[in-house]
Amino acid sequence: MYVALTVDDLTALMAGAAVVPSTAFTAESEDEEDELAALEEASEHGAAVGAAEVSDPDLPVALSQIASFHVDLDGTGDLAWYATQEIDAVLREVRRTASM
Repeated sequence: MYVALTVDDLTALMAGAAVVPSTAFTAESEDEEDELAALEEASEHGAAVGAAEVSDPDLPVALSQIASFHVDLDGTGDLAWYATQEIDAVLREVRRTASM
């Protein structure tokens, strides 16, 4: 599942809290193209996307359930990949792009 995350969501995750994302997208299949479509759709609804290992989009998501983060750094739609250990860099980049 791909969850659209706001700056507040990222801040809460970084502080160790679980968040209930406002928008979540699931790929129609395990096919790479379907996965990419879900990822790209989620990126249109948040400052960042978390690729999360959850079964219910209505339940809170913890950082431990997120496999990676994806961020559009320059508005082109190309998403940069970040490991969960880089959440501070994700938050920094999201704030930087928001202030542009």
